[in-house]
Amino acid sequence: MHPVARTAAAALCTVAALGLTACGSLLEDSASKEPFAGLTAPEVTNKALAATRAATSVRLAVTTESADGPVQVFVATGARGACTGTFSMGSAGTMELIRADGVVYTKSDEAMLRAASADSSGGDAEADVKKLNSRWVKARPDDRRTAESLRYCDPRSVLDRLAAKSGTARKGGQSSVGGRPTLTLTGAPAGTAGGSWTASVATEGLPHLLRMRVTERGRPPLTVEFSEFGKPVTAKKPATS
Repeated sequence: MHPVARTAAAALCTVAALGLTACGSLLEDSASKEPFAGLTAPEVTNKALAATRAATSVRLAVTTESADGPVQVFVATGARGACTGTFSMGSAGTMELIRADGVVYTKSDEAMLRAASADSSGGDAEADVKKLNSRWVKARPDDRRTAESLRYCDPRSVLDRLAAKSGTARKGGQSSVGGRPTLTLTGAPAGTAGGSWTASVATEGLPHLLRMRVTERGRPPLTVEFSEFGKPVTAKKPATS
């Protein structure tokens, strides 16, 4: 029970001159309604991480930063490595991605293609931009931005940033994410790195992690929302150039 609520319940018992058994029962009933009342904050965090990792599919909405500016990512990941996503990377432009049957395909706008051509040498960059603008292609294995984007197709790479800090968890208040009731957890990175983290864990149904935000010294802040657990993800090979 929240400390304020517990104090109020105790005061009610005193004012009403209830018997000790009744007062104790009132406090115990209220405490039992707290989400995860029998678990410590680190245990709740680890339980949420395990439930989220076990999901057969999930949607991620990611906000972070890069050298090219603000980054927004919307990804759906499913069974057998299926992944679809849209990646907006500041001045570097926008790219769509599909991973189907282990093969990665991308479709980039003009800004993204020009940024990619700046990373490579040789060839007619201008001709490539005109030819490939907004067209699906099989991704090159040496493309840096594709490699960076693919890490979001594995939710574990995101969850690992929180898992390393679960021992610092503290329970906060109750809230909601996407209409689902949640318990807020807060903590700090291990050691002296500086920063903080916040996580929202579903309190009804499976204890999925619904939102997390991590800030660390020397790394861009990361905010992720998780949704549509278990919803099938369709990733099919697109028509390519």
